[in-house]
Amino acid sequence: MKVVKAEEIDIVEVLKILENGGVIIYPTETLYGIGVKYDNKKALKRVFDIKKRPEEKSFPLIVNLQHLELIVDFIPSLAKKFMEKYWPGPLTLLLPAKKNLSKRITKDNKVAVRMPGESFALKLIQASKFPITATSANISGYPASDCIEDAIKYFKDSDIDLLIDGGKLPGIPSTIVDVTVEPPKIIRKGAIEIDLSLY
Repeated sequence: MKVVKAEEIDIVEVLKILENGGVIIYPTETLYGIGVKYDNKKALKRVFDIKKRPEEKSFPLIVNLQHLELIVDFIPSLAKKFMEKYWPGPLTLLLPAKKNLSKRITKDNKVAVRMPGESFALKLIQASKFPITATSANISGYPASDCIEDAIKYFKDSDIDLLIDGGKLPGIPSTIVDVTVEPPKIIRKGAIEIDLSLY
């Protein structure tokens, strides 16, 4: 199990690992996430298996704006307002998913996406040509990892290609808002307070 400090890692090397079907654990501005290339079915299954995740739960993605055309059918006008105001940052939006995406990253024809705030994750996704999964680094049902030691404890016997140590993280997950419905709906309260009555 290879552990490297975030400030010492070559992002090009990390992207090569992902392109070749590898699995990484990496720091965002909220918690540690497990990353694989969004359309690699074998890698997606590996993450499901190591997390012991229930089949009905899908993975959120981190993206840059160029990635949206790969995964989103269309962007509702309200979603654009949220992106302008809160991205990069800890806001996950549920958007209409393109057809033929893996069921592991979609649910009810929706895909969960965010552009992470200032963090290793933001640098990674800005350099990437593809969306990357951002499911929390934990076994399903257990607390999410806010430090690399927790992630190592969870996955010491798992087949993880690289763990990136970004130190202790704030530990508050992103806020999730469904903008495929009107009015929009808060699915999970998190790091950003949003008053939906303003929209």
